[in-house]
Amino acid sequence: MRVLITGATGFIGKHLSMFLLGKGCKVLGTSYSGKQGINGVDIVKCDITNKVEVKEILSSFNPELIFHLAAQSWPEKSWQEPNTTMKVNIEGIINLYESIKDLNLDPLVFVPCSAAEYGDLEPEEYPVKEDHSLMPINPYGLSKVIQSLLSYQYYKNFNIRSIVLRLFNATGAYRANGVCSDFVKRAVMIEKGLHEPVLNVGNLESKRAITDVRDVINAIWLLVEKGKVGETYNICAPNAYSIREILNKVLAITGINPQIRQDPSLLRPADEKIIIGDTTKLRQHTGWEPKYDIDTTLKDMVSEWRLKL
Repeated sequence: MRVLITGATGFIGKHLSMFLLGKGCKVLGTSYSGKQGINGVDIVKCDITNKVEVKEILSSFNPELIFHLAAQSWPEKSWQEPNTTMKVNIEGIINLYESIKDLNLDPLVFVPCSAAEYGDLEPEEYPVKEDHSLMPINPYGLSKVIQSLLSYQYYKNFNIRSIVLRLFNATGAYRANGVCSDFVKRAVMIEKGLHEPVLNVGNLESKRAITDVRDVINAIWLLVEKGKVGETYNICAPNAYSIREILNKVLAITGINPQIRQDPSLLRPADEKIIIGDTTKLRQHTGWEPKYDIDTTLKDMVSEWRLKL
């Protein structure tokens, strides 16, 4: 199977590329820089906001399966650069769908979106289902709502087959940013004497369901095999933990006792109190069940950073 992954050198892209190679797929990846870095995957330079470049790649490769991962994917950055966030995330997916339409191709397109689409709900509204109203509270979440709706529009109007994935705080090896990666990296640096014994933190009271990237990749492949086109699926771990609980788990694994200091610069203008998704649809359609609990995920991440540093 010919598989195109836009944004292949990012966190999810690396894991997905290696998984697909193991399935015998021919994988072509794109990145903004064109930098290589995934054994067995050809990486081509592509600015997703340039339709000519997107169309040329689709025309030459004729993918059977597309994973559209190229995006500005950080909520914090979306407040600093809202125009860039909208340009990359919205123009990018329009260029993809318009190129598919112009070339009369028939791939199955997967669009990883985000729990940020749901916004700041009340605790009694969780775990949130896919058909809940979408009221994002940051530009990134809004851009992902638009990606979701554009995918449905192109499916209904032009029969471009797509499945939208709403990911809930995926983490694991190769993750460069995010609460778990940030805590783990700095904790290991303190453990090794590479950082002063101080951890600057933001809001420790919000709660998040932390989903291991290996469970995410397994869910994606099951949806390739069994998912229904035109549908949206939550991919989420079953339990939510406060950021304070996550921090305490990391400290227990590494055995350090640093000073914890709140840094106002790490506080978001608006922050969801809790994020956890209902995965009933995913489980019913595919039989998916998560295999990795948060303790296993964090221990594996600590082991990775101990080897890196």
